[in-house]
Amino acid sequence: MPILTDYHLHSSFSGDSDTPMEKMVERGIAMGMEAMCFTEHMDMDYPYNKGEKGIFELDTDAYVHGFRHCKEKYGGQIRLQFGIELGIQPHLAGKLEAYVKKYPFEFVIASSHVCNGKDPYYADFYKGRTQEAAYREYFQSILDNLKVFHDYDIYGHLDYVVRYGPEKDRGYSYGKYGDILDKILCHLVESGKGIEVNTGAIPHGLKELNPSTDILKRYRNLGGEIITVGSDAHAPERIGEGFERVADILKSCGYKYYTVFADRKPEFIKL
Repeated sequence: MPILTDYHLHSSFSGDSDTPMEKMVERGIAMGMEAMCFTEHMDMDYPYNKGEKGIFELDTDAYVHGFRHCKEKYGGQIRLQFGIELGIQPHLAGKLEAYVKKYPFEFVIASSHVCNGKDPYYADFYKGRTQEAAYREYFQSILDNLKVFHDYDIYGHLDYVVRYGPEKDRGYSYGKYGDILDKILCHLVESGKGIEVNTGAIPHGLKELNPSTDILKRYRNLGGEIITVGSDAHAPERIGEGFERVADILKSCGYKYYTVFADRKPEFIKL
């Protein structure tokens, strides 16, 4: 069975997309998608460059209104769900918990876009040190986040940093960072949290998806079962990108199901 649920999507409500939500939904319907979950960006206290200020601070009330409009218009053709992608930083834990409680989110992704005040998207994060040192700092920041913030369903693109390093995934492997990655994965499993397979790695030229196959395999071996699949699409042509690879990867890692959510509760769909 093909995977026809995309659980990581952005529209023009996110500061890094200019695609109206209706266009995203219409593309999903045309592709035969069964479910789409919008997960617009909310990154509080983001370290903006000049001219960027505020682009990742979501106007959530406008998002609620826009989503409801799309659900009324297209709900008979596709399952649409109201999610959020939170940019996590340890000092924001309390604010983020209050924010999640304020709105009727059906699905919450926790993501690390900022590590100790810097976004690994920018070259400055890697300046003056080895790629390994930068990657290790990033993974440690995920662990720091997990210790203080708990109101999320899955952790997003776990090795996001690999998209942007000077050599990207050259020299990168689960084995090289297994000591810190195991701490992250064990915490997620013990907390009953999931991870996603994020195909947004594809346009960045990575050999594997985010996270890498060995991380997915290790999460499963540790007892993890909750896996969502998302394209991280910010434009219609990226919806469902690479999903034909995902089922085979998950099966090779020992998974029998992937996951969707309803009212923050996981539902398992057979691969």
